[in-house]
Amino acid sequence: MILRNRFREFTPIVLLFVILNGLAVALRSRLTSWNVDQDVVIVGNLFLFAITFFSFLIAEKGLQNKNPHVFMRSVYGSIMFKMFLSIIAASVYIAVYKKGLNKAGLFICMGLYLVYTFLEVSILTRLLRQKPNE
Repeated sequence: MILRNRFREFTPIVLLFVILNGLAVALRSRLTSWNVDQDVVIVGNLFLFAITFFSFLIAEKGLQNKNPHVFMRSVYGSIMFKMFLSIIAASVYIAVYKKGLNKAGLFICMGLYLVYTFLEVSILTRLLRQKPNE
């Protein structure tokens, strides 16, 4: 039951992932006219979804601890984990595709990073407010 509740709280992020991938596929010609590489957006969205999932698990585990400082450390740690992995992925992409770099797709992924982080933190703070005081 706890596992089911954990994933039920993660559903807005799953919905965001599905909707964004659906939009990227449906708006292929529009993205191309804006010089945005659809593959960069889809792979970036998939990468951000995966690291947000692991980041959420880390922070949610800290929420189960009675000490509120553990929760704050786990949230900060999970956000730093996500940020460093995103920086590494962007650096690898830039290093590999120096001349064929799709700046518009990279900037869209940067915006998606902010959206995923905001959504994750808002879910975690809602869970923190629902937690009974001990």
